[in-house]
Amino acid sequence: MTAVSEPRALSDSAARQLANATKTPAQMDSITPRWLVHLLQWVPVEAGIYRLNRVKNTDETVNVACPGRDESELPQSFVDYDENAREYFLNSVATVLDVHTRVSDLYSSPYDQIAEQLRLTIEAIKERQEGELINNPDYGLLTQCAPNQRIRSRTGAPTPDDLDDLLVKVWKEPSFFLAHPRAIAAFGRECTRRGTPPPTISMFGSQFITWRGLPLVPSDKVPIAADNTTSILLMRVGERRQGVVGLYQPGLTGEQSPGLSVRFMGITRDAIASYLISLYCSLAILTESALGVLDGVAVDKYHAYDDKYAKK
Repeated sequence: MTAVSEPRALSDSAARQLANATKTPAQMDSITPRWLVHLLQWVPVEAGIYRLNRVKNTDETVNVACPGRDESELPQSFVDYDENAREYFLNSVATVLDVHTRVSDLYSSPYDQIAEQLRLTIEAIKERQEGELINNPDYGLLTQCAPNQRIRSRTGAPTPDDLDDLLVKVWKEPSFFLAHPRAIAAFGRECTRRGTPPPTISMFGSQFITWRGLPLVPSDKVPIAADNTTSILLMRVGERRQGVVGLYQPGLTGEQSPGLSVRFMGITRDAIASYLISLYCSLAILTESALGVLDGVAVDKYHAYDDKYAKK
């Protein structure tokens, strides 16, 4: 009996040796939208110093009356300035990127290795920048909020009543809430439980839930404490509104974007090319009423949460 031979053809694994794979650039899961950086007004700072001038209590110096037609009754007054104006100094977020010249020479097709290394390192620096804007001990939003602008959640879980209390603190042209995604989810659940699901709006091509017309902007840089509590912030932004502004240094050598520079530092005898990547920034709260913070906001313990910004 004659054996039937199997049909022979080129296998997939062999064929793939001659095929070009479509390659993606390196994907980095830690990259976030960084909405806070996008929504702030950024003010250029000369010589790295920003002096915040404020007036003293106007109730003590400015006397206003309605004298009718007798102008001799006009009171005398003036606006006094605070003689101890606070000065903000730009802080740097920086690192040195090292790339072996052999790597950049031999392995830069289809993607330039130096460009990719710079892109990913800059993304990491910008992520740290947003974390500093929220948590920095000298200028961060959570650390610099005035004590009289902080309140605590009524029941723990974030409710519409809590956010209304926050709106009382920042009632003059508020811009947006800022919260951890888990806090926003907890607020959405509370609204749904009450039968008042919050509406959504579209910004930058993304959907945001709102309360009283203001978007709840997510940021994973808002810390969650070990007891699963966090904070929700509400702010007014912009110089014209006497709100919160970001600060940056313009005109840097090797400037890639506002406040960010890349400088080539040379090649060592070991053929290592080095690049200094620096980002200079700070943040100023122009008036106390520009920022309010709701503390003691409870979020669900639905999983073990590991966050580099978590409160210890």
